[in-house]
Amino acid sequence: MTRFVDVAALCRIVNRVGADRFLAGIATAMREDFRRWESFEKSARVANHSEIGVIELMPISDQERYAFKYVNGHPANANKGVSTVMAFGALADVETGFPTLLSELTLTTAFRTAAASAIAAEALARPDSHVMGMIGCGAQSEFQAIAFHTLVGIDELRIFDIDRTAMEKLRRNLLHRPDLKVTLADSATAAVRGADIVTTCTADKAWATILTPDMVEPGMHINGVGGDCLGKTELHIDVLLDAKIFVEFEPQTRIEGDIQQLPENHPVNDLWRVIAELETGRDDNEQVTFFDSVGFALEDYSALRYVQQLALELDEGEEIALIPELADPKDLFQRVLGSSTDWSGEKVA
Repeated sequence: MTRFVDVAALCRIVNRVGADRFLAGIATAMREDFRRWESFEKSARVANHSEIGVIELMPISDQERYAFKYVNGHPANANKGVSTVMAFGALADVETGFPTLLSELTLTTAFRTAAASAIAAEALARPDSHVMGMIGCGAQSEFQAIAFHTLVGIDELRIFDIDRTAMEKLRRNLLHRPDLKVTLADSATAAVRGADIVTTCTADKAWATILTPDMVEPGMHINGVGGDCLGKTELHIDVLLDAKIFVEFEPQTRIEGDIQQLPENHPVNDLWRVIAELETGRDDNEQVTFFDSVGFALEDYSALRYVQQLALELDEGEEIALIPELADPKDLFQRVLGSSTDWSGEKVA
């Protein structure tokens, strides 16, 4: 049987353990998996693009588990009452190929993206960072705010969005965190001025320029979340040229990240090597670092195995017969016949 975790089950899991613990658990699993990066069989995700969005499949495996995620990105969906990003995923046993988990990943992806941002900032930002400026207050923003507050130590958040209601929504959803000061800025420039960390998480599928060189200050760490597919960027190219750049999986980020603006030979650094303590992150406190976050299948693998662990521990979700159980593994047709239907599909009296 396959464990099935739908949205309701995932919400129960998060409510039972708490959002902070759930986020921290994914971050811990992700650090563990980044440290054994070379044990995974990796590939860039397969993407089908249209003028208004993208649909992607993201596979990865090690010697024990195979994982994949289906995910879309359609910025105009918000105007249709549909989520901009929707996802589901699965884990399978490599030895048999049997799917052991089928899970929602829309909510979980938001947590895992925020967890990835936080562990990157732990590795790359100045250790005394306390102020973050955030441009973009959509569906990902609360998760980013909570991750940086609980995992990185950010206690002041300055936010900006061209949609004032989105800013109010974010502030309202963070009211239960009185030790996190949230300020609504009048412009993107005001939001990032004097910030230790800058997070950009906008949604438009466009060659946008959300962050320009005049907005970047020495020592900043930039967490670029929104530029995550071909033809979708957030940073001015000069910001990239002046920063030390870190990526998840270079072959994928070259196509989808903000670095798609750069020549193919422009140097970038592997985030996993810093997390595994094989290389250093920033070189000094004046250096600008940039995490070109596009989302990689390894992060979904980490999130899925943590969801599976909690689902089993808490007995959440349900067991479903996704794969036929056979008395004779060589006789699949038996399941079609049954006792009440003949081979033609006609009911037997």
